[in-house]
Amino acid sequence: MTEHRFGHDAWTERKLDALGRYLVEWRKIFTANSKAQYFKTLYVDAFAGTGSRKNPRLDVGDASNQQNLFTDNNLDVSVPDEYRRGSARIALELASPFDRYIFVEKNPAHAAELKRMIAEDFPALEERCRVWENDGCDIMRELCTTHFDWNRWRAVAFLDPYGMNVEADLLWRIGQTKAIDLWLLFPLGMGVNRLLTSRGVPHKAFADKLTRVFGDTDWENDFYRSPATGDLFADAPAGAEKHTDFDAIGEHYRKRLEGRFAGVAPRAKVLTNSRGNPLYWLFFASANPVGAPTAVRIANYLMAD
Repeated sequence: MTEHRFGHDAWTERKLDALGRYLVEWRKIFTANSKAQYFKTLYVDAFAGTGSRKNPRLDVGDASNQQNLFTDNNLDVSVPDEYRRGSARIALELASPFDRYIFVEKNPAHAAELKRMIAEDFPALEERCRVWENDGCDIMRELCTTHFDWNRWRAVAFLDPYGMNVEADLLWRIGQTKAIDLWLLFPLGMGVNRLLTSRGVPHKAFADKLTRVFGDTDWENDFYRSPATGDLFADAPAGAEKHTDFDAIGEHYRKRLEGRFAGVAPRAKVLTNSRGNPLYWLFFASANPVGAPTAVRIANYLMAD
């Protein structure tokens, strides 16, 4: 059996706890509200893995272990493991199920294990599920424009990418559906911050990637300052210096989400490793203008825990 392995740390549990609790409350709306019952409901997990995972008892405080968070390499298999629920299993275990589930997993072995898990553990839901062996962002783009009539469907999407895969154009497409609530993991310490070089604006490859992630070039002015010369007649300094921190990066990104969604939770949950170093921000945004106030209120409450 193929197993999806993650470092043994609290941040994985914190993101899944927030997602699971939100799904419970979201499903209540669509079962108790007579107007909401008009809509069909969909859950999308764009980077689903196997549905379950094993957590090796490792200290993920150092960089070498953090690099292995999403691989099966270099792990001490002699150390006892414990099974934990992945995001797909959390969604499938809800007492009130969705009308449809779409799981996307690019790794063929993981996709096969996910299909097996659904068939064996959730046979009553198997006909509602589709597992796509593909790139999560590509499928998410496709779903925004095809397959579903967003006047008739409402959805929750969970994007937990393996890197800086989720770019601004995809977020714009999700926002345009006016029907999808989004939980998004934003790679901070292991992603964006590493591209923001300390001295001088990043070289073109890094800069272009940052622009695609943020959606514009405003990050250059927000994250870099030219050092003062102290002399009105001196030439301007040759290069800019990095002038930002994790909170400022997260707030910059949250404001970009506000420009693409009907509502964005004011709070975002920072997810750290065992040494307290920020790895990710967990954001929530709703594309649905009618449902956004309620959705944001629920998500913002969950972010406080």
